[in-house]
Amino acid sequence: MIIAVDGPAASGKGTIARALARHYQLPHLDTGLLYRAVAATVLREELNPEKEADAVAATGFDDLLLADEWLRSDEVGKVASVVSAHPLVRAALLQRQKRFAQQPGGAILDGRDIGTVIAPDADAKLFVKATPTIRAQRRHAELRRNGIMASLDRVLADIRARDDRDSRRAEAPLVAAPDAALLDTSFLSIEAAVEKAIQMVETQLAKKAAGAN
Repeated sequence: MIIAVDGPAASGKGTIARALARHYQLPHLDTGLLYRAVAATVLREELNPEKEADAVAATGFDDLLLADEWLRSDEVGKVASVVSAHPLVRAALLQRQKRFAQQPGGAILDGRDIGTVIAPDADAKLFVKATPTIRAQRRHAELRRNGIMASLDRVLADIRARDDRDSRRAEAPLVAAPDAALLDTSFLSIEAAVEKAIQMVETQLAKKAAGAN
């Protein structure tokens, strides 16, 4: 069973995907970490994230890097949004994601193009969203918890800029798959969002099972 969870930054898709992984006892991959690993490599090697060749050169990172907490920093996140727009970077990471999705027993992946590119035949697809203001408030609170001072206005501007880059890029843009269930978490608690996500997945699985009979 493959479950695809897509959505923009700070929508709650990662939290929901991890909860679904626990519920269904499936392995989980935050595909955004792959692009963050590329971004971290670019930063450490002082490469230019705007140059596709530099970004592609950073795709050969060791898997151990995925456990580095620095990858989840806002600094790395901003660069990740830049390098992920390069078609050759996405191509370099494509097979790694597909192999994870197609492992025996299935998997849960979250990102921005799981249901459209990585696993278009997923058994269940969710597109998690929330208003830009709500997402900025969440990210702002997260940054403050981590001791990072940034104005809410600046965080909101970054969120909007990232949304624009992700949705306008030519290669695998951020867009809901036509058959994805839309989950708006703007005014839901984590518990309520997870419960709703499980209900949506169960509904899709039931429809798929009925169609196979």
